[in-house]
Amino acid sequence: MPVLLVCCMTLLAHAQNPVGLFENADDVGAVIHKGKTVYDSGSQTYRLSGAGGNIWFDKDEFHFAYKKLTGDFIVRTRAKFIGEGIDPHRKLGWMVRTGLDTGSPMVCATVHGDGLTSFQYRKKHGADAEEIKSPVTGPDIIQLERRNGSFLLSVAKYGDPFWTVELPHFEFPEELFTGLFVCSHNADVIESADFENVRIVLPAPKNLVPYKEYIGSHLERMEVATGKRKILHTSTNSIQAPNWTPNNKSLIYNSEGLIYHYDLATGKIAQLDTDFVQNNNNDHVLSFDGQMLGISSASGEEEYGSLIYTLPVSGGKPKRITSTGPSYLHGWSPDGKWLTYTGGRNNIYDIYKIASDGSGKEIQLTNQPTLDDGSEYSPDGKYIYFNSARTGSMELWRMKPDGSQQEQLTNDRFQNWFPHISPDGQTLVFLSYAPEVDPGAHPFYKQVYLRTMPVNGGRIKVVAYLYGGQGTINVPSWSPDSKHIAFISNTKIE
Repeated sequence: MPVLLVCCMTLLAHAQNPVGLFENADDVGAVIHKGKTVYDSGSQTYRLSGAGGNIWFDKDEFHFAYKKLTGDFIVRTRAKFIGEGIDPHRKLGWMVRTGLDTGSPMVCATVHGDGLTSFQYRKKHGADAEEIKSPVTGPDIIQLERRNGSFLLSVAKYGDPFWTVELPHFEFPEELFTGLFVCSHNADVIESADFENVRIVLPAPKNLVPYKEYIGSHLERMEVATGKRKILHTSTNSIQAPNWTPNNKSLIYNSEGLIYHYDLATGKIAQLDTDFVQNNNNDHVLSFDGQMLGISSASGEEEYGSLIYTLPVSGGKPKRITSTGPSYLHGWSPDGKWLTYTGGRNNIYDIYKIASDGSGKEIQLTNQPTLDDGSEYSPDGKYIYFNSARTGSMELWRMKPDGSQQEQLTNDRFQNWFPHISPDGQTLVFLSYAPEVDPGAHPFYKQVYLRTMPVNGGRIKVVAYLYGGQGTINVPSWSPDSKHIAFISNTKIE
């Protein structure tokens, strides 16, 4: 057989080893023991096993699960080594490389076996690697971002916000080999590591026009106690704001003005009949008994914008509840008698309530010149929780159902939105934007956190690190047993 043909066949075999999200999994450098990558599609987790002397100086040896990415991207995972290991300098993390030979320029977000965490990089082929050490020891959340030719390393111990450092001005090609790695730091040893919640995010383009242009969506479910996440459904368009039905059978979300059911047992998706009300937004709420659905829609008079309607959860002709707008639904009282919502009146947005049958006038509960939003009843009916920008930043508040005794619950450096109370009444989950985001805005396509807090105060904990924002968790999305939440994360789908 001609030598050229043999070489071509070898390269072809090398290129065709897809594993999960990755196009290939192979060893880099002169490793003695061959590594491997195993993907568990049920749990959506990866286990990498590999040897390799080191990732340092002018050459690298390690096992690599990778794909080619072009332009800006964000890659993130939660990772841990398996067992105590042999060498304290064994390594795991994310890496980008310009090539697959041992001395290629590269950048890696590296966590060592002894907890040392660093940003390692080689800017030129065959040059010695350099590093920036992180003050965070032993993180399990690892993120590497490419942004405008720079790289950003973000790490955290699960539950804490990110520590981030930027390394600017890399003259790397547009296309890079990007993926997970493990290195034993001992040529005669194979070490293994598990990676869960692996996400490859292609962010929105800089010229995207919000509310007119959208990128793709993942419908996700997360176990709150452990942080384990699973993608249930992926769409190339925008899906938003899942509700979890009290009978534990389905999720309800909106997309392109329509409402959909996602069957949790089968994964089947069906459009919900909302008759003439078609231009629905992401403010839809189920009654506590699961029999009725409240929706917000611009299907009425154009000058009012969003109005509130109710209909049976199985679908049907909606009944209009609010006579004026804009009105954005957020809560249903436990006894089913009241709806609470954000109303824009004279260009000021406050919280109102109205009888759920549409009788009577709306009742104003807050009166602030700044935005109040996201109002939701506690399961015992004693409080309405909401978010308010009245102190200069967006924070969580609560009040009595008549609007009295308004008290602030959070006061930190984040912009906090949409408090949702677990069905057992014990825990709040909410969305947090970075401090630099306008307090009155909740935009699409930002790096955000989902955080939890005991309803009566206590430690605030990050439970999900994601790319999303508007549409991620605008509405109540707890499972009936208070163990899971559903939400939306975003990425361009190619």
